[in-house]
Amino acid sequence: MNVCPCGSGKTFSICCEPIISEAQPPLTAESLMRARYSAYVFGKVDFIFTSVHPEHREEYDHKGTKEWAEKSEWLGLEIVAVKDGGERDETGRVEFIARYRDKSGGHEHHELAMFERKDGIWFFTNGELVRPKPIKVEKTGRNAPCTCGSGLKHKKCCRK
Repeated sequence: MNVCPCGSGKTFSICCEPIISEAQPPLTAESLMRARYSAYVFGKVDFIFTSVHPEHREEYDHKGTKEWAEKSEWLGLEIVAVKDGGERDETGRVEFIARYRDKSGGHEHHELAMFERKDGIWFFTNGELVRPKPIKVEKTGRNAPCTCGSGLKHKKCCRK
């Protein structure tokens, strides 16, 4: 059994392969996102191009996409969140993290991808990189409960 690289747990032959080979259209924005990731894994850059919405193809870099796909070892896909993009929707968003390794080391590509249906077929329109949220450090007041969980006030416990 060849498990699909998209992380669905299904076999590639019934998961992403029919979409990549265009034997069947993706039913949801998420299924297109998963197929696009699998296409990177297998270097199927023609599918990556054809799955881009026709009105957004002028921004597509075929040479750069091919180089990235072929020079990376793809380590896994994590779907973080999905908003809309179902079988009855016209638009959808999929937040994902694609992990890969190249000659400079391991990386995470965290993106919010936008999808749109045209003539009943799902297409990728564009994506925005998701930046890590800054770490917020809150000051603990002297009379606040201690953060160690002792039940004592902070001034009587860890702040000594």
